[in-house]
Amino acid sequence: MLHLIPAPLHRAVLPLGHALRKTYLRLFKPRIAGVAVFIRDEHERVLLIRQSYGSGHWTTPAGGARLTEDPEMAIRREVREELSCELVELVLLHEGEDTMHGAPHRHWIFHARAHGEPRPDRREVIEARWFALDDLPQPLTRSTRDRLDVLKQR
Repeated sequence: MLHLIPAPLHRAVLPLGHALRKTYLRLFKPRIAGVAVFIRDEHERVLLIRQSYGSGHWTTPAGGARLTEDPEMAIRREVREELSCELVELVLLHEGEDTMHGAPHRHWIFHARAHGEPRPDRREVIEARWFALDDLPQPLTRSTRDRLDVLKQR
């Protein structure tokens, strides 16, 4: 249903929605879940994105998951919605618990390849680019730096 809202308007209200969500999480601390993925290309570069809300720093494709949702299905859905491509060779790298904005957060980190060229939705994702692991852009989000540690351990 959100696709019915024009992209410029959607981008304009996302920062407000993001701020309200962070406040809600800090105050009520509901249990939440999330997924993230390192997408690699044939040159072993990794895809990083910039979102239209939040810090504007580079990050991995990621998103929320329902607590009862299969994490693999959740990351496939997020990538399809935000980057208009499918994931192949999807492998779970890590499953863990941490906190996000003060709320308990269960998370899954995957590794995959893209089937089709990723194209930003221009709503949540405003830029997507491939980078060599030894030449990553700055600044990176804190969560991306943490996820990179997981990737490097594999």
